[in-house]
Amino acid sequence: MTGERPIGEDDLQAFIDGRLALGRLEKVKAYLVGNPEAAARAQREIEQREALRARLAFKAQEPIPARLRIANLTATHRRRQFLRPAMVAASLAWLALGIAVGAVGGAWWADGSGVPSAQVASVAGDAIAAHRIYVGEKLHPVEVAADQEAHLVQWLSRRVGKPLAAPDLTARGYRLMGGRLLPAGAEPAALFMYEDASGSRLTLYARTGGREDETSFRFETQDGVSAFSWIDNGLSYVVTARTDRDRLLPVAETIYRQFDNQPGAVGGRL
Repeated sequence: MTGERPIGEDDLQAFIDGRLALGRLEKVKAYLVGNPEAAARAQREIEQREALRARLAFKAQEPIPARLRIANLTATHRRRQFLRPAMVAASLAWLALGIAVGAVGGAWWADGSGVPSAQVASVAGDAIAAHRIYVGEKLHPVEVAADQEAHLVQWLSRRVGKPLAAPDLTARGYRLMGGRLLPAGAEPAALFMYEDASGSRLTLYARTGGREDETSFRFETQDGVSAFSWIDNGLSYVVTARTDRDRLLPVAETIYRQFDNQPGAVGGRL
């Protein structure tokens, strides 16, 4: 026995990210030649990574937020005598953003064949289930209609426990229909519903979950229903529609931009 470990998922992900040493790279390539399904999945994830990188190239051009600049972090250190490790990590992450975008498009990315965290997968599954149930409703698709948007946002924010916002998607052809409160285990969840001129509907699902400093971005599809999900500032978001990834991505990007540009709103960073 040589004692050499077999090719595993960590090798495949390192191959996709271009991080394999030369010797291991040749072994993985040989493995993929004899495993067409694994080769097809690896190629698909590489293509998705490249597509996402191109879509999010604008992020590398954004300035470092003031709260994460070294001068401000140093001032905080002087006031408090110490600096939390999470803040240092956040600063270094922004300083290295160009490298991150080049490697993974500025976000953790996986398609439905990957191995997502249990929490993200659970939230996305709940959001897709809610989408299937309510988009087909004719008489009562929402609890509170869009003509009471201020009340709707205030009500859902209070019940979820964090400030929410109903993104403006008119530039993408969708108008807000309204929203509703949903159960999410022992926690509440918010669902905003939108509709385009053809009657196709889209939902934005939000509920608490995830560490305050956790940021992730993920795509999956189930029986023709597509979903982009991410976690930020203690909230999990999922935007869902019966469409393909390329059509849903600009909508997710629009939502992200609006949240990111509203100082008082809680939103996701891709």
